[in-house]
Amino acid sequence: MSDYLGVSSSLNGRRWVGPTADDDRQAEAMSQQTALPLPLCRILVRRGVAPEQAETFLEPTLKDLLPDPLTLKDMGPAAARFLKALQSDERIAIFADYDVDGGTSAALLLDYLRRTGRDATLYIPDRIKEGYGPNVPAMEKLARDHSLIVCVDCGTLSHEPIAAAKGADVVVLDHHLGGEILPPAVAVVNPNRQDESGDYGQLCAAGVVFLMLVEVNRQMRSTGKSGPDLMAMLDLVALGTVADVAPLTGVNRALVRQGLKVMAQRQRIGLVALGDVARMNSAPTPYHLGFLLGPRINAGGRIGQADLGARLLACTDMVEARAMADRLDQLNSERREVEAQVRDVAMDQAEARGLDAPLVWAAGEGWHPGVVGIVASRLKEATNRPAIVIGLDGDEGKGSGRSISGVDLGASIQRLVAEGLLLKGGGHKMAAGLSVARDQLEPAMARLSELLDKQGAGAAGPADLKLDGILMPGAATVELIEQLDGAGPFGAGAPAPRFAFPDVEINFAKRVGDSHLKVTFGDGLGARIEAIAFGAFDGPMGEALLNHGGARFHLAGRLEINTWGGRQRVQLRLEDAARA
Repeated sequence: MSDYLGVSSSLNGRRWVGPTADDDRQAEAMSQQTALPLPLCRILVRRGVAPEQAETFLEPTLKDLLPDPLTLKDMGPAAARFLKALQSDERIAIFADYDVDGGTSAALLLDYLRRTGRDATLYIPDRIKEGYGPNVPAMEKLARDHSLIVCVDCGTLSHEPIAAAKGADVVVLDHHLGGEILPPAVAVVNPNRQDESGDYGQLCAAGVVFLMLVEVNRQMRSTGKSGPDLMAMLDLVALGTVADVAPLTGVNRALVRQGLKVMAQRQRIGLVALGDVARMNSAPTPYHLGFLLGPRINAGGRIGQADLGARLLACTDMVEARAMADRLDQLNSERREVEAQVRDVAMDQAEARGLDAPLVWAAGEGWHPGVVGIVASRLKEATNRPAIVIGLDGDEGKGSGRSISGVDLGASIQRLVAEGLLLKGGGHKMAAGLSVARDQLEPAMARLSELLDKQGAGAAGPADLKLDGILMPGAATVELIEQLDGAGPFGAGAPAPRFAFPDVEINFAKRVGDSHLKVTFGDGLGARIEAIAFGAFDGPMGEALLNHGGARFHLAGRLEINTWGGRQRVQLRLEDAARA
């Protein structure tokens, strides 16, 4: 594969990779056949969409893409048991994970029950005192006062805690990798059970909970009654899906697309309060969900009150919602400070070990368990390698890992548990958690590195910059961006289109804040585009473009619409540059 525009090493040290000649031919043929713009056809070709599928791809519907809930094992019994508890007015407890997927899953059930005139007890474990997932004391306590416990975004590997829930039935709605033996629950609904096909393995827990509620409504209809409007709950499913970095393809794409429309109606009080405190001033996008709302909901589980995020999402009182949103915003600021301290030390440690190994890892005394996952994400992004970050306390370390595309971290972690090198561990392909004895830390990380190397983790260079083609400044219009958005929403597994603007001149360049750069560029023929490059001065690109001296550049990035004072303008989110 040849370097696109001849860029083998950009100002950020990346190789540019563009569409192949065959991709270009297919895109041109699709454009002629469908009358869709060529840049849009390039994106559709990259997604494997045939010309005759273009129309339905650009207008995905849940009706076409949502699977029959009963295709997932145990779904029938799970929905029937939930419905029985609801109709018999039994006491229900919801045991949820402390992250956004757990919070949105719990809020979905609380919202559904409230709409039927019922309520439930919400239990979210304390990350530091109890750790991830059901534990024996909590399940014993809940079982004394409730006849049904629903575990969401956890529970698939919780054999002993579920067995301890004497006198109560347990239903598990999860998506984390399952073991060979399932826990003693009435139902374990999980697209990543070992006996599942894996066709819907990309669903997050909120997606699994939504499917169960679809089946509950269906069973209710068979008795002549109707359940709550599930479409109104898709804002929660969208938030859980994006925040859990689930791929925005197939049914997830339809769930998120519809969920964003629901969220834009500002009907959910908790999300309105959180959006206001996060200064969200435009229609919601996956960016807002993943980088503004998600981190704030997570902050409660990371360094504050574990159930704060889920309670906010299910809240119906605006005064209470605003107070919780303010508290989460404050906790998020505190989380950022703790994260920055750990990140700097972890990066130094990882560099000392070597950033070209199949696994990048760091471990430190007393590192806060609530930030190790975020720091692992930062290490992964900086190195294009799977990363593990571990906080040590006494004889044990608790850590979190993030993976890169094509490398299954969760399965490798489970293998280490089976081999006795880890005390506990589990997760899914892209993210996992673990507990390790201090004296086993080095051998465990060496073995994990070996397993990941076999999956090709050590082969990746600095991430190639994948481009969807060339655009001239005059062709980048608001109308084109709106047409490109038809192929969205964009996020994990469905990257936003990225274009190169070749051989342009820099008309204006200014440093903004500590590390950002504002640029205006054009082709010398009249058309000009404004661009913003966040963190440009963290690498060589900022100085090179600021002090351009009249040199011409190839610029690459993602197009977006900047709305200011009621006017819409094209803006480039500048990601990379190379000398022309």
